[in-house]
Amino acid sequence: MARLRKFTSNRRWRLPIILGFILGIVAIAVNSCVPTQLLAKPVNDSQIILSSPVEPNTFNPQLMEQGVGILNLLYEGLIRENGQGEIKPALAESWDISADQKRITFTLRKGLKWSDGQPLTADDVVFTYKDIYTNPAIPSYAKDFLQIGKNRSFPTVKKLDNWRVEFNLPEPFAPFLRTTKLEILPAHILRDSIIKKDSAGRPLFLSTWGTNTPPNQIVSNGAYKLDSYIPGERIIVRKNPYYWRKDIHNQSQPYIERIIISTVNNNDTSLIQFRSGGLDYIDVNSRYFSLLKREEKRGKFTIYNGGSQLGTTAMMFNLNTGVRNGQPLVDPIKSRWFNTVEFRQAVAYSINRPRMINNIFAGVGAMQNSPIAAQSPYYLAPQAGLPVYEYNPQKAKALLIKAGFRYNNQGELFDSDGHRVRFTLTANVANKVMQNIALLIEEDLRQIGIQVDVNLIPVGLIVDKLTNRLNWDCHLLDGFPMTIEPHETINFWSTQGNWHFFNRQPQAGQIPITGQQVADWEQKISDLYIQGAAANEAERKQIYAETQKLSQEYLPFIYLVNSLSMVSVKNRIQGVKHSSLQGTFWNVYELKINSLKASS
Repeated sequence: MARLRKFTSNRRWRLPIILGFILGIVAIAVNSCVPTQLLAKPVNDSQIILSSPVEPNTFNPQLMEQGVGILNLLYEGLIRENGQGEIKPALAESWDISADQKRITFTLRKGLKWSDGQPLTADDVVFTYKDIYTNPAIPSYAKDFLQIGKNRSFPTVKKLDNWRVEFNLPEPFAPFLRTTKLEILPAHILRDSIIKKDSAGRPLFLSTWGTNTPPNQIVSNGAYKLDSYIPGERIIVRKNPYYWRKDIHNQSQPYIERIIISTVNNNDTSLIQFRSGGLDYIDVNSRYFSLLKREEKRGKFTIYNGGSQLGTTAMMFNLNTGVRNGQPLVDPIKSRWFNTVEFRQAVAYSINRPRMINNIFAGVGAMQNSPIAAQSPYYLAPQAGLPVYEYNPQKAKALLIKAGFRYNNQGELFDSDGHRVRFTLTANVANKVMQNIALLIEEDLRQIGIQVDVNLIPVGLIVDKLTNRLNWDCHLLDGFPMTIEPHETINFWSTQGNWHFFNRQPQAGQIPITGQQVADWEQKISDLYIQGAAANEAERKQIYAETQKLSQEYLPFIYLVNSLSMVSVKNRIQGVKHSSLQGTFWNVYELKINSLKASS
């Protein structure tokens, strides 16, 4: 899932860098309104106002499941990616890779500091990777990206001196350098919480930096630091005076003093507030494009087109056969349907994706058939052998009959035991596009005799169901992360992955389940992703081609349609370089406010 996928970079490769996000389920989509008390005051030239439909469940970066996009403003890693996806120095000014590709030495910038003024050194890097990311007692999202090879071993890390750290890998691992964009955390603040335990023997880190923590106690290293948080209203971040970046004139960055992120969960309201001047940014979907294009000059804003989205829409069935506390996660009757590949294929054939593009995206979109972005060198095109599912309800019915399902005289579908085929499709209540897609899917499946009950629920409940309760039937994802580097979605495809939503295993500290099964194809995809990370370039292309074929044959995700990445930004904000790869505010440190532009 893409998290804050639209207004900042796709930090967790979804949703998401989903959560995402990578995905509408955990992304701060920046599509809501601003509280009345903010609108009543003139907008300060040294601030910008954004909005979010969700709030953080914690300010602990490694435990965040909601609102993680805020972390793009607060933290940096050793490297970063620019708007074109190129790797650039961040906290590390340089690095050296050994000839055997198994040792990487990073050299940090001199004089780095945390937002509390304390030095940031190699000790913080070692602490972050050794004591947090690879700590078995901490359910860190980073684990999925750092496990290497069949043995799922972690790299080792050691301090060479105050400014140099050395990573040693058990085998060559092509994605490792890009992985080091993971945020570095402060050892001087968090080390005690790793060492000390609560009454249950768990590290206090698991309850550290909750949403009730005073903002001045949350220490960051990014362009901004947390200034205030009012639950249900807003988050404010303020310029970090110790941030390392300076421009060519030796002026400290960022230039914008503070960013307000207001909390409201309705994207139509965000449109109203953007048009009335209460917001400086809005994501442009097809429903808004014509209106906003007509108002572009008068409204003093610019619509930016970043090209094809790197987050697509998809639906998935819950394939988890497990039992928790004596209760199955999925009704066993439904579970048999969902785990029948012909059933999933029939659903794919029954969905009229061209109608979605025309009715919902105003013709500005394309059908998606792969979990890998078309911009990636690893993408397998349909012409090269990628299976696709063109709209064909008759073929869908034939597949269902072949699998033992039967129709009555009214065209209603029943399984071989006489059970009416009916399930619940959940989607984000705050996202009108997802609501409309869900209703079209309901109509399409009715044509092949399946009754779908659409359940629109808040994003927080969606996150809880997908990551904690695991008790859902079918879910509609917005922003499924399609990446340039396939390994950046390993958390979706690894059978142990934190975002292996369609058959998710309990993570550290969660209630165990019994009876869970992993299908052969599912394990095969997981193994191939591990192999692909260690292979040479030619082998990688072959390996990821096979993963795409398997994904399309067995359909853990049924990919739907992909739109263009378009945003509207007020002209008062200068330096915007919107990118479908990294979002709108990936270069927030160099953005400036031009008050003359606002009035011109």
